Amino acid sequence: MAGLWIKICGMRTREAIETAADAGANAVGFVFHEDSLRHLSIDEARALQAFVPSSVERVAVFLHPSQALVDAVVAAIGPDWVQTDLEDLARLRLHGEQRVLPVLRGDASLPSPTPRRCLLESARSGVGERGDWNAAARLAPLTELVLAGGLDERNVGEAVRAVRPFGVDVSSGVESSRGVKDAARIRGFIRAARAAAAPGIAQEISR
Repeated sequence: MAGLWIKICGMRTREAIETAADAGANAVGFVFHEDSLRHLSIDEARALQAFVPSSVERVAVFLHPSQALVDAVVAAIGPDWVQTDLEDLARLRLHGEQRVLPVLRGDASLPSPTPRRCLLESARSGVGERGDWNAAARLAPLTELVLAGGLDERNVGEAVRAVRPFGVDVSSGVESSRGVKDAARIRGFIRAARAAAAPGIAQEISR
């Protein structure tokens, strides 16, 4: 787990993107869902992605989107990943080379065929609602599982040690108020997640 994949989601400012990148995040998420406080227009996302280093992946995050919206976002920003609920992916048409991050919720089982990577979330995204760590621990050996839901710098270490996921994803847990990213919390989250995933910690857990 030394290579824990860390995504900071709901980016809306250059400062938050640069903080996450400097702190060692692997990916940043841009939300395209009008009901979310973190929603971006395509023009806003196009402008912000200029500040994402090439070493950091860009994830376009949707919730029950229209085909037209997904097409427009993919054409405009060319995201590294498209993230949306598994049921959405079943009806969307995406280019064969587009990488997708299916979202499972609650105690969902892995679909067949098993996706290379998926994200386990709580019932509601972006509100700090904790995901099901027990379900996550069962799925983690079977896929590149990204754990999301209710994580912050105080509990991410415990979550990583309990679930041993491929990655972790955070949004509200690194905010000073809803929708407003906090630089110190971003750095603290990444530091705590990396510490818990260090090789020495993993070896201790396996004994």
